[in-house]
Amino acid sequence: MKQLETMNLSHNNLSSSIPSTFDQSTSLTSIDISYNEFEGPIPDLAIFQKAPITTLQNNRGLCGNAAGLKAWPKAIANPLSKRSNQFLVIILVSLLGTVFIIFIIVGVSLIVFRRVRKIEDKPREAQNDNLFAIWSYDGKMVYKNIIAATEEFDSKYCIGVGGCGSVYKVELPTNQVVAVKKLHSVPDGETSNQKAFTSEIRALTEIRHRNIVKLYGFCSHSQHSLLVYEFLEGGSLMKLLSIEEGVKAFDWNKRANVIKGVANALSYMHHDCSPPIIHRDISSKNVLLDREFEAHISDFGNARFLNPDLSNWTSLAGTFGYMALGKLLIFVVALHELAYTMEVNEKYNVYSFGVFTLEIIMGKHPGDLISSLTSSAFTTLNMPLKEVLDQRLSLPMNEAAREVLSIAKIAIACLHNVPQSRPTMQQVSQKLSTQKLHLPTTLHMIKLGEVVDLGGLSGA
Repeated sequence: MKQLETMNLSHNNLSSSIPSTFDQSTSLTSIDISYNEFEGPIPDLAIFQKAPITTLQNNRGLCGNAAGLKAWPKAIANPLSKRSNQFLVIILVSLLGTVFIIFIIVGVSLIVFRRVRKIEDKPREAQNDNLFAIWSYDGKMVYKNIIAATEEFDSKYCIGVGGCGSVYKVELPTNQVVAVKKLHSVPDGETSNQKAFTSEIRALTEIRHRNIVKLYGFCSHSQHSLLVYEFLEGGSLMKLLSIEEGVKAFDWNKRANVIKGVANALSYMHHDCSPPIIHRDISSKNVLLDREFEAHISDFGNARFLNPDLSNWTSLAGTFGYMALGKLLIFVVALHELAYTMEVNEKYNVYSFGVFTLEIIMGKHPGDLISSLTSSAFTTLNMPLKEVLDQRLSLPMNEAAREVLSIAKIAIACLHNVPQSRPTMQQVSQKLSTQKLHLPTTLHMIKLGEVVDLGGLSGA
């Protein structure tokens, strides 16, 4: 075959495709395969590509690049293939787009579903009475451990009692210590405690701040409604101020830091949360301290979420003596003050913060002082500031004296009779961090009236 120069296979009724072995016939110069049944592409060899059409004609379906033959099916199909590829791309893009949209719909649905399932500001239905959730824990096991550790809530483990419940110190088998609030039992049909329970859960699951107590979990059961918090060794500020032997360790710098911490937390709740959160019970009993005297706001049972598009009128809540309404009851200043205090807004907390701040620097509740400031009694305004400060500590000096003077000024500004004239907690937080008043004289020479003037309440 290699020496063959001419091959004539015409008129032999040969069929099938042309064998690929022709590429071995290197000496072949002429070939005639006409009048047969050959089909398919001719070999990609010069002897076929340059052959006259007469030597290839009258076959069943030869094709190729030789003159007179149909083009290869691949070449013919190329445009169709391109269109097919484009069609495939369109189908794939459409499918991917559909899958993406489905994922978006499912994701949004899950978010909405979870939000709907969140505890809302209303009593639970009876069918949800066995809900229990402890983050990062086996809930049922923790519940059993709490019951066992407190010997079914024996009073010897109780570390505090409030309007809605009692708080117990609980040491878990892991040696972790937590604080557990057990809501008081209420008569059938009474929902106030349950509202406080759901309000506290909603507030503390939506906010995170170093000066706000951490909620670890909760339990709503037919027998008990429990809230599980981090345990803070220092206890309440009210308790600390009442203990003579321990209060001296609570010096002016630590007191200033507590005031700043609470101000920062309230500023966060009012200005960085959406919607804003109003605590409604800022008082020394609801501020807890850790071993470093860092402040943590607790007890969000009366908290309210402000809706800027709706009225925020509500029933009274809070600790007597920390509400602006206290002035109305004691002094009967004006009926419109009742209207101001019945509408929940940020200024509600600002007033309570002013009372709370004076209590820290005085070492006791400032009820009598506030009465005198409101009436602008001459004897009170002429009183030296040093007589108002906690007598159990030595008088603050230098930097501490300037800071205490600034704190007193800000606290009095927060007690303004007109809520709109009180500063915002954001302003209070910023001023506490930056402002230290210049002492025109030594602190023991400054009169209370001078601080009132600095606070912008002269003549109020």
